[in-house]
This record gives sequence, structure tokens and C-alpha cells, in this order.
Amino acid sequence: MTACVEASSRSSAHGLKSNHNATSPGHVTQRLHLIVAFFLVAGHAALAAPCQFDTQGEGRVAGIVDARSVRLDDGREVRLTGIEATAATKQTLTSLLAGREVILRGTDDTPDRYGRQGALMFIGESDISVQATLLAQGDAIVSAEITDKDCAAALMAAEAEARRQKMGSWADPSAIKNAESSDDILAGIGRFMVVEGKVLSVRQAGAMTYLNFGRNWTRGFAVTISKRALPTFEGAGIALKSLENRRIRVRGWIEGTTGPRIDVRLLGQVELLGANEPTGVRP
Repeated sequence: MTACVEASSRSSAHGLKSNHNATSPGHVTQRLHLIVAFFLVAGHAALAAPCQFDTQGEGRVAGIVDARSVRLDDGREVRLTGIEATAATKQTLTSLLAGREVILRGTDDTPDRYGRQGALMFIGESDISVQATLLAQGDAIVSAEITDKDCAAALMAAEAEARRQKMGSWADPSAIKNAESSDDILAGIGRFMVVEGKVLSVRQAGAMTYLNFGRNWTRGFAVTISKRALPTFEGAGIALKSLENRRIRVRGWIEGTTGPRIDVRLLGQVELLGANEPTGVRP
């Protein structure tokens, strides 16, 4: 009996000691560090894994040509696919890439008409692309040109988190334009913009479908979608007529004369927003 009591006492004492250790400041700090590390790794994996395309080359960055292009030491010019630039992109690229060894990944290394090779760029052995880093800092905007579903979603998620945190360009309240402010959008002719608003009507004229955000069709903001792009939306289960009275976010180059337009050619240029969703934060 005595032995049982002693054993029970030792067990209780051990349990108390374990409980004390579990709630001691040092142990709690250690657990918090583990939790933080877990989420960092999870976030890292979310940004990294989906965009691991085939390697298309490597080299050392010799110079920054512009906000989306760099020159390697072998003379190749590389255009960073998947993003559009903000005012800070070139400066951030310079600090990230000057003199660094990089790896190029992608699905097609055919040079464009300017001789630039388009690619996702990775610094050294990192598995997070330079594009994802720029987006996560709010120093770039998703262009929607990457059509691989998982990679496109990862890049969009990086941008969305930057919007939530009001990082970089997203700290400016006017970074996302209101579709009802057509004059404000028209002032950005020739620029890549993100616009949000409610589609008031969907109309077809010839081979073009118009998503109208204003009641004055000639002066209000509108999205144009050509007949050639319809199969992409239909394949994703989106009937354009169903967008009537829906809030959407659209991105693209601003065109037009009397009324601003964005010509949508890619599915990723359009995001559906919830009726009560806060502006600018949806992944």
C-alpha cells in the first residue's frame, strides 16, 4: 500500500512539474516560436511550391534594365512574367537582384519581339520567386498573364496579403480605383490599373461583350471581352450575363477616349467579389 502511495505521489509530482514547465515563461516562449515557425513555413510553402516550373537557365544579374527586366552577365535580357510594375518596383529589384546569381523557370523560353526571355526568377537556391517577393511587399501587381492555375493563385494570394496589410503601393487608398469614378480612371490612360465596382449591365455588340459599370455607356467605365475570349470564361463555368449586378475586381491597361475601358483577354483579370466584402482585400 505504501509503495502504491509513493508511486502515486511521484506521479503527481511529475505531473505538477510537467504542468509547471508547460506554463513557465521559457516553455511558453519556446512554444510560441514553434508556432510562428510553423506558420512561416506554411506561408513559404504556399508561395513557393506551385510555381516550380522547368529550369530555363541561370546566370548573374549584371544590371536592371527597367521595372520588369534585368540583364544577365551573358547578355541575355529577362522579363519578369506575372507582374506589372508600381512606382517602387525598379528600386526594389535593384536592391534584391544586383549582382545576384539567379535561376529562371517557366513553360516557354521563346524570346519576345524585343528579344527578352520571359521567366519566373529565383535568387540562388530559393524556391520563392522574385515575383512573389515583390507582390508580398506591395511592390508589384499581378498581371494575370500566368495561366497555370496553382501558380496564378499563389501569386494572387501574395498580392492579396499585401493589400490586407496595406504594404507598399496598397498603402495608398487610391491604389484600387472605384468603377463609378470614370474621370479618375480615364486620367490613367495607358497605365495598368485595378478597378472595383458593380456591373450594372452586360450587353453584346457584334463580336464584343460589354460589362458596363455606369448608366451612361459612352462615358462610364466598362470592361470589353471579345468573342475569342468567351471559351475561357465558359470553360471556368462563368456566363458573362451572370455578372450583371455582381461586384467584381478587374485589372488591365486603361484604354478609351470619352469613357475608360479595360480589355479583358485572360480569366485571371476578373475576380468575383462578395456582396458585403470589404474593398481591396479578397485573395
